[in-house]
Amino acid sequence: MAETSASRPASTILLLRDGAGADGKSRGEIEVFMMVRHHQIEFNSGALVFPGGSVDAGDKEIVNRSDLYSGGEGLSEADRGFRIAAIRETFEESGILLARSKDLGTPINAKRAGEIAEAHRVALNEHKISFLDILADNGLQLALDTLVPYAHWITPEGMPKRFDTWFFLAAAPPDQLGAHDGRESTDSIWVSPREAVEGGENGRFKLPFPTTRNLIRLAKQGSVKAALDHARGMSIVTVMPVMTKTESGRQLRIPRDAGYDGEVFEVGAVG
Repeated sequence: MAETSASRPASTILLLRDGAGADGKSRGEIEVFMMVRHHQIEFNSGALVFPGGSVDAGDKEIVNRSDLYSGGEGLSEADRGFRIAAIRETFEESGILLARSKDLGTPINAKRAGEIAEAHRVALNEHKISFLDILADNGLQLALDTLVPYAHWITPEGMPKRFDTWFFLAAAPPDQLGAHDGRESTDSIWVSPREAVEGGENGRFKLPFPTTRNLIRLAKQGSVKAALDHARGMSIVTVMPVMTKTESGRQLRIPRDAGYDGEVFEVGAVG
């Protein structure tokens, strides 16, 4: 029997905003920030995904610097690491920064976030500066409490590359619109969950299975507040799909009580 590869800790954020209605005044569908992965990236190449990535050693260093984040009370070191990684990866990939001024305790505004991204985002992506140094040098604290746990997925056994991923919801900071980095991602959009799912069905988008299921669940919420309130009241059930081959492709079985409107799903290639 082939040895099962270990799963790598990872995090992703579903950044949310309330969309405008057709008249530009009333509230439309909820929207989520998503990016198209570069076709040369090994994992989920070309897929439409939420910003995120692996927990790294630098995130664990920040865990030990409680002056560099707020809202981590009551969280384990591992939980703080997942949230720190989620915010770092989102900044690297989109330029959106969920942080507060250390001196004032207030969220940084879009102008300040843009200045920090302009000065440091490329260097951070090229590993020429650490996220810890960016936070310390700019008097910032990561806003860990703005993240609400939404889902926990582990890549099926038997896959060559496996991740132990926490999905978080967060309201996008006002006027921080986000932009792809041109390296790991080649495009970025604000899109309603409904439109993203429809795009996956008609071939406009390539959607990984966990992304699709979380979009379908998110589409049931009519506003950012409703989505966050719903997530706060949820019991998170870990999902590690069991994969079997069928004549038509592959079948994934997940826990029914995970809240994805089903237990057995027919899928094509699994990303």
